[in-house]
Amino acid sequence: MKKITVPEIQRMKERGEKITMLTAYDAPMAEIIDESGIDMILVGDSVGTVIAGYPNTLPVTVEEMIYHTKAVCRKVKRALVVIDMPFMSYQVSIEEAKRNAGRMIKESGAEAVKIEGGISVKDVVKAIVDIDIPVVGHIGLTPQSIHKFGGYKIQRQREKLLEDAKAIEEAGAFAIVLECVPEEIAKEITETLTIPTIGIGAGRYCDGQVLVIHDLLGMLGDFRPKFVKRYVDLRSIISKAVKEFIEEVKTGAFPTEEHIFRM
Repeated sequence: MKKITVPEIQRMKERGEKITMLTAYDAPMAEIIDESGIDMILVGDSVGTVIAGYPNTLPVTVEEMIYHTKAVCRKVKRALVVIDMPFMSYQVSIEEAKRNAGRMIKESGAEAVKIEGGISVKDVVKAIVDIDIPVVGHIGLTPQSIHKFGGYKIQRQREKLLEDAKAIEEAGAFAIVLECVPEEIAKEITETLTIPTIGIGAGRYCDGQVLVIHDLLGMLGDFRPKFVKRYVDLRSIISKAVKEFIEEVKTGAFPTEEHIFRM
């Protein structure tokens, strides 16, 4: 099984080969995704909303990110693992950003960090890259800026998005996530940059695509953004299994002879 590396991700763009990326937050899911052949696994700060039940990603801590990423890395053999730098782990100062990035890589086992923002974080990205930590950028809808945006909204400022993308590339990031960006703008950015673009709600012309695994599996109920394709309704399958368990316990149908121990 060939390990995916940062240079390999960059070569995939050169070859015109689409890049696949999914989130994972625990060992069992990471193992399934990795064995299935995914190229990149993102341990996103979306863990806050998807797993912890927070209203947004802002409460997520460095410690929480490390915990979940360590679990993921224990089972991943092939995919490139990227860890999100959570809110306020890189905004205070460059020195603190470098310290947190180094700690997160060292303690979690991830191979790259992801940072939200464009021109405003260019110096931070460069400083982290300069200490040999690979960085994935993230522009467009950046969830850590939810209060600034006034919610989760499509980002249509073409000139700003192009400037942000170029700034992140110049800072040394090896890839960049484009979130909730009109397809035409994402296409232009993809054609302009030499580093891969990975879209989430950014249309068909990015170099790759990323989704939250719980969205793909249909586990989040009625929450279904326009850009999400639900490949299975796992929520209903799990619910059915749980209801059958409850019924069998209540009626005495479970456990049966095959499930018990004897002297």
